[in-house]
Amino acid sequence: MLAVFSGEVVEVPAELVAAGSRTPSPKTKASELVARFLGTSCPAAVSVRLADLGHLAYSHANQALLRPRSFAAKDEVFCLFEGVLDNLGRLSQQYGLSKGANEVLLVIEAYKALRDRAPYPASLMLAQLAGAYAFVLFDASTNSLLVASGGDVPLFWGVTADGCVAFSDDIDVLKGSCGKSLAPFPQGCFYSNALGGLKCYENPKNKVTAVPANEEEICGATFQVEGATVLTALH
Repeated sequence: MLAVFSGEVVEVPAELVAAGSRTPSPKTKASELVARFLGTSCPAAVSVRLADLGHLAYSHANQALLRPRSFAAKDEVFCLFEGVLDNLGRLSQQYGLSKGANEVLLVIEAYKALRDRAPYPASLMLAQLAGAYAFVLFDASTNSLLVASGGDVPLFWGVTADGCVAFSDDIDVLKGSCGKSLAPFPQGCFYSNALGGLKCYENPKNKVTAVPANEEEICGATFQVEGATVLTALH
């Protein structure tokens, strides 16, 4: 899956900018990244353009059996989801959804409840999600972005040549467009442009900091939650 957002939506994390400028490496504009994803990486992909603010795309090609990808849009809320929730049934009842509801619809309803109950903490809503997952959610009514990862579903982010921030579950999708500004999105964390950037929902009081990677590594940085084990960068 691929999600790309302009600087109007995402304030580019300074750590990713710094990592990308350490060593010159190839970058492309966001439009080229999306075109490559749709044209060669996943020619059968479904894509949604969010005016000039961003682009969402996904395909079922090569998805893992226990990490299916899904997409839904409801009430101007768009969401890409990958993975499985172990407590989907219970949460569907809690949010008043039918038995046939899937994970991506559940996340949209949970987000809407979070938004409408403000200042209800996002960490409480995300801590309810038991399982392995990653999702990118955009609320077009407020230009709000919420990205989260939990369990063992990989998620990466990086900065394109024109300053957009891209997210993908496949690091190879981003390598040619984001250079060394790549980083694994930290597990147990979320990014929200409306709630102060990158935070840990598993340990809300713990700060998330960037750790510069060695020059030979693909990613220019990793993110560490204070008191947690440092994530291993990819080679």
